[in-house]
Amino acid sequence: MSNVLIIGAGGVGQVVAHKCAQLPEVFSEITLASRTEQKCRRIAAQIARPIRTAQLDADQVPQTIALIERVRPKVVINVALPYQDLHIMDACLATGVDYLDTANYEPLDKAKFEYKWQWAYQDRFRERGIMALLGSGFDPGVTNVYTAWLHKHHFDQIDTIDIIDANAGSHGQPFATNFNPEINIREITQRGRYWENGAWVETDPLSVHRTFDFPEGIGPMQIYLLYHEELESIVRHFPGIRRARFWMTFSENYLTHLRVLGNVGMTRIDPVRFQGQDIVPIQFLRALLPDPASLGPLTRGRTCIGVLAHGSKDGKPKVAFVYNICDHEACYREVQSQAISYTTGVPAAVGAEMMLTGKWRGKGVFNMEQLDPDPFMAAIGPRGLPWVLKRLDAPMD
Repeated sequence: MSNVLIIGAGGVGQVVAHKCAQLPEVFSEITLASRTEQKCRRIAAQIARPIRTAQLDADQVPQTIALIERVRPKVVINVALPYQDLHIMDACLATGVDYLDTANYEPLDKAKFEYKWQWAYQDRFRERGIMALLGSGFDPGVTNVYTAWLHKHHFDQIDTIDIIDANAGSHGQPFATNFNPEINIREITQRGRYWENGAWVETDPLSVHRTFDFPEGIGPMQIYLLYHEELESIVRHFPGIRRARFWMTFSENYLTHLRVLGNVGMTRIDPVRFQGQDIVPIQFLRALLPDPASLGPLTRGRTCIGVLAHGSKDGKPKVAFVYNICDHEACYREVQSQAISYTTGVPAAVGAEMMLTGKWRGKGVFNMEQLDPDPFMAAIGPRGLPWVLKRLDAPMD
């Protein structure tokens, strides 16, 4: 029985609150905090058991310290903006409380996804005797655990991995993003990057694509090569991997809107002077686009996210694909969020469960693949994200 503090009341925070509330034997008390407390109260009103709420500006470390000292949680689940990761880690260091997030730190003024800023906390967290679990979403997160599980049970050597993320759903809006528009657009407009033969290879944004035939009736879709942060940690902790890539699906309508917005400067992250004040175009665009939380009741279809691995077992070549398929409408019926938020929020709650029950423990900063994948793989299905292992005849070229 443990007390948990959840920071962030967007779509993912809503899922985390629901899923923690479903496990009172693990999460005995729940506090949900956000810059806008009314968002927390709205989420709390959806849940049958009592959820405490609080107002918090997570950019202000003293405020976060004060809230942690008042709430006295065993773990802080950070599902706020990635710009705030280091501030919240600092507060956890000051109070001696474990930390978990779903996305790596990103500087506000530069679209760059790297773990170096958070890995730099390793010695401080270890000396403080507390644990930080980084990237406990789906990708990163579950995909890291899938890789570790495949390596442990199904391969003697993994040569290549392809992480593949498909949203085969539709919300019917002309243009909208399924999570924070600013973070989403910054992520996909940066240069592509993948690991091959001990070095990073860069590509122009969204310039590399191919067709992939997704399982269980989803069928063929165009997938585009992106850089995603789990690649950095996976190739660090599994140095035998020769090539690691990340792919995501986008509709032609989405890409057309994105090109137009980029051409007119609306995806810029640097400030523009307008009528005597500085305005960051992408932040202004975020204010114009639909709130991702509003898409839940509108979204139909399924997601499919998985890891396709190629390597060898007992001296023989092997190709395997482990994946999850999630239904948008089923997610909304359960937690009033669509599957994009669900597939991130459920692993955050399960990661915290692993920490609080002692199945994952350590002092310092950890990525998911560094820990035993078995208890997580046993828990993630019953918590709402069942997985399937499928043998394939050939790897992706």
